[in-house]
Amino acid sequence: MKTAYDHSKKLIQKVTPRMSYNGGDFREWQASARNKLSQLLGMDKFEMVDLDFNIEYQNKIDGATEIRFTYQSEAGYRVPCHLLLPDGIEKPPVMICLQGHSTGMHISLGRPKFEGDENSIKGGDRDFCIRAVKEGFAAIALEQRNFGECGGSEKGPNCMESSMTALLMGRTTLGERVWDISRLLDVIETEFADQVDTTKICCMGNSGGGTATAYAAALEDRIILAMPSCAMCTFKQSIGAMFHCVCNYVPTIAQYFDMNDLIAMAYPKYYIQVSGIEDPAFPLVGAETVFIKGKRAYEAMQAGNRCTLVKGNGAHRFYADDSWPVVHKYLGV
Repeated sequence: MKTAYDHSKKLIQKVTPRMSYNGGDFREWQASARNKLSQLLGMDKFEMVDLDFNIEYQNKIDGATEIRFTYQSEAGYRVPCHLLLPDGIEKPPVMICLQGHSTGMHISLGRPKFEGDENSIKGGDRDFCIRAVKEGFAAIALEQRNFGECGGSEKGPNCMESSMTALLMGRTTLGERVWDISRLLDVIETEFADQVDTTKICCMGNSGGGTATAYAAALEDRIILAMPSCAMCTFKQSIGAMFHCVCNYVPTIAQYFDMNDLIAMAYPKYYIQVSGIEDPAFPLVGAETVFIKGKRAYEAMQAGNRCTLVKGNGAHRFYADDSWPVVHKYLGV
């Protein structure tokens, strides 16, 4: 006898998203789609508050200056971050670095704390900030909700209780993460404008960090380049087909959009989708589908050359050597 989950997986295969971009007036669609996505994420549940920005310390590290800071993204909730400013570069572009499901943002900084961290870093180019600095970027490690200092542990993230409680209030964990990213952009513009190029703010992440990147890029125009890694796939072939952390799910979204629509909503920013050819969590066939469909929206605006699919020769990880040259090509830095 089939289980209820088997039944659900069969049902989702019959769902057709009713608001996917299928041609016509793109600008009109984009505005309507962004409005609907904001509603689905629960973005109307957040209130703007004073950032209450605070620098905790500043250190000189190899090749960069490190600034540890926190800010208030909503009343009563603070977000910890690390900014690395590369030596010898005046007002560098910025790369916001978002870890996936791991023990925390220290992975992005290349600083193992717990058993298994070192393998996670070396086995998947997950020291995003270190590589970004080497590429001439200022890098910001942001601790995502339910990860590391913001709710995780040495065993990894703890998304279940927080995500379920958010749903009771019409919020979503993805909406919360997008909000924190948006408020970080406010911090960059107000606190670091004399140290970085605020016209060249980029965002990247792998797995859960790539998912947050994709949703933030769909809604936030201050991001000029998005690089989600091992996160883009059709819902039917990924989060609707196998086990994924509950933080990936947005109620009813499959009735309106698929992940190619997140790419379409991101126009006109540069878009680099990174996919592992052997990634079991976000299978390549579904990853290619969303990229091709998402690129069509860019092509409708005569901007198909602003999208690139990087195929890494491996599984669920980042591919720095394959991806960073595309960043430089697009930004001319």
